[in-house]
Amino acid sequence: MTGSTQAGRKHIVRKIVIDLAIMTVIGVILALIGPFGSFELPIAVRLVSWVAFAWIGYAIYSPVSLLVTRLHDWLDLPTAGLWFTGAMLATVPMTAVVWVMNHIGGPIPWPSLERFFELYLYVFVIGGGITGFFVLTDRDGGNPAPLPDTAPSPDAQDGPRFLDRLPPHLGTQLLALEMEDHYVRAHTALGSELVLMRLGDAIAELTTIEGMQVHRSWWVARDAVEDVRREDRNLRLLLSNGIEAPVSRNRANDLRDAGWL
Repeated sequence: MTGSTQAGRKHIVRKIVIDLAIMTVIGVILALIGPFGSFELPIAVRLVSWVAFAWIGYAIYSPVSLLVTRLHDWLDLPTAGLWFTGAMLATVPMTAVVWVMNHIGGPIPWPSLERFFELYLYVFVIGGGITGFFVLTDRDGGNPAPLPDTAPSPDAQDGPRFLDRLPPHLGTQLLALEMEDHYVRAHTALGSELVLMRLGDAIAELTTIEGMQVHRSWWVARDAVEDVRREDRNLRLLLSNGIEAPVSRNRANDLRDAGWL
């Protein structure tokens, strides 16, 4: 297992622990406030219920991040709209969970359509609001953890600093960089590897390699492009290792001006 893989797993576990701690605090605050009529319940019941709702909600709403990233990459859609739509979809199963938990200890009736949408609205206000909080703060995206075992040495002057972050078996022929959540996947002629850093920071370390950012989530080396595929208004660059890099519409003109297309 490479150092970057170990650090990546440690970072994910750390993120989940911190997120759940935040959700616990949010659950306690909601229990003390007692919104939506829950203030009439005993404080112990409110604490258990709201903290449980917070943890379950985290498990349901967290995958929205992956959905937003994938759809944005595939369809080049605005992230704000994708986050809103994803939160709306995640609220459906969360509403069902809240309904069931509110009837624990007795028969669970089917809600009327009116009652379901009323409860859905309440859940969306809280779940969507918390999701928005995590998106706006985006702690990990703005400040990714360092990789001490893969960081470039200060005296490395023979090539781009980013290449020093890669394991030796991948070589130095960099073809492309692909953003995956808070990671960058480096594609070389010999394989690929995840590196925990932002795409913009990685590109800044490639000053001696001719290439361009062709998409919000992709940077491509000029020598790696073998062909251009057009499907209606969509463009994709076929690279020498067989993968295809999407070209966003707002960057197509820059590529034409540079003679790539």
